[in-house]
Amino acid sequence: MSPRRPRGLFPEEEELWQRVARTAVPMHPGVQPPRPPETATPAPDPVPKARRFVEPFQIGAKAARPPATFDVALPVSERLTHSPVHMDAKTHARMTRGKLAPEARIDLHGMTVAEAHPRLNGFIADAYAAGLRLVLVITGKGRGSADHGPIPQRLGILKHQVPHWLTMPPIGPLVLQITEAHLRHGGAGAYYVYLRRAR
Repeated sequence: MSPRRPRGLFPEEEELWQRVARTAVPMHPGVQPPRPPETATPAPDPVPKARRFVEPFQIGAKAARPPATFDVALPVSERLTHSPVHMDAKTHARMTRGKLAPEARIDLHGMTVAEAHPRLNGFIADAYAAGLRLVLVITGKGRGSADHGPIPQRLGILKHQVPHWLTMPPIGPLVLQITEAHLRHGGAGAYYVYLRRAR
C-alpha cells in the first residue's frame, strides 16, 4: 500500500499557520524551520462528457401496429346460423327447411319490450309444460326506416331481443335450439324455438 499524500493546506489554514509560526520561539536557534505543506489545490472539475444527441421519438412509435379492426356485432340471423346444433341433426335440417310444422305460435309483433318479454316467458313455459317441442315466435322485421334519435335503437328491437330472452332464466333452460324461421313460416320476422323434452 502506497503512503497517502498529504492533502496540503487550504488558504485559511495556511494563513493561520503563518500567524502561529510568527509567534513561536525556536527551540534550536539557527535551525531552519520546516516549510509548511503546500497549499491544497482544488481538484479540477471533471471534463463533461459530450452529450449524445437523441432524436425526438414517441413511445411505441416503431412497434408493429395491429391491423385496424371494427367490433361490429353480426346480424342476429347470422349469429343463429353459425351457432352450434344442440338437437338431432336430421330434425334440425328438416326444421330449417320448413318441413316441420310448429305446434304453437305467439305473435309479438307490435308489442313493446315491456309487454313482449313476460308474454314470451309465459308462452314458452306453457308450451314446455304441455310437452310441445317446436313453437314459432313471430317478432316482425322491425321498422323500415332508421332511427336518427340521440340514442339510436336497432331496427326491430324485438327481433334482436327475443333470441337473448330465450337464453335467459326462467325459460333459457327449457330451450334447446333457436333458428330463424323458413319463409313459409315468416322468414326473418319469426323464430323456430325447439324445446327440450319435458321431464
